[in-house]
Amino acid sequence: MAALLLIEDDPLVRRGMQLALRRHGHDVRTADTGEAGLREFATTPPDLVVLDLMLPGIDGFEVCRRIRAAGEVPVIMLTARGDDFDVVGGLAAGADDYVVKPVQPTVLDARIRAVLRRSNGPHDGVRAHRDLHIDTVALTVSLRGAPVSLTPTEFRLLLTLSRAPGRVFGRQQLLEEVWEHHYLGDSRLVDNCVQRLRAKIEISPARPEYVQTVRGFGYRFGPV
Repeated sequence: MAALLLIEDDPLVRRGMQLALRRHGHDVRTADTGEAGLREFATTPPDLVVLDLMLPGIDGFEVCRRIRAAGEVPVIMLTARGDDFDVVGGLAAGADDYVVKPVQPTVLDARIRAVLRRSNGPHDGVRAHRDLHIDTVALTVSLRGAPVSLTPTEFRLLLTLSRAPGRVFGRQQLLEEVWEHHYLGDSRLVDNCVQRLRAKIEISPARPEYVQTVRGFGYRFGPV
């Protein structure tokens, strides 16, 4: 499940798209103006923003530029304007994809998942968290300078959690992101993998610093 922020001024489109994307398993917050969208974004950054281009007040181009200036959260522009000038303008403003309305929810869901796959890939070099270093390019992990051998699944789990320190990931969300999309497996797979990961990267697995349990919800990375 991805946390989405949908910025759309048309109330019927906004409500319809929110319901449809929720049926595809996403957690969807909405905003009806660019200003409201930026406030929502600043309060709790989502995994991805679906952004209408024609908004009252600040338009979608400017909203996209400000989101891009604030970080790497991917943006999909969703608009009725599909001429080449607007497509180029949207991509130049920092959008990761551009979808022309009307669009079927299944198509938009597929585009969202494709953008998230690209954005979640290894691209940001070394993540350093105290004694733990995660090289997302070389795909290596070291603890206190010593290499740590992880299985591919353990490494994907660590990459997923560490890309957003402090954020809580539910077990089902981890199943979908780490194992495969729409994976309908036993959530104990997550718990078992977390235990193995802790045994390799935590100084004291019984009192983990890096992969922490949030009782009743799931897991988070840190704070460390």
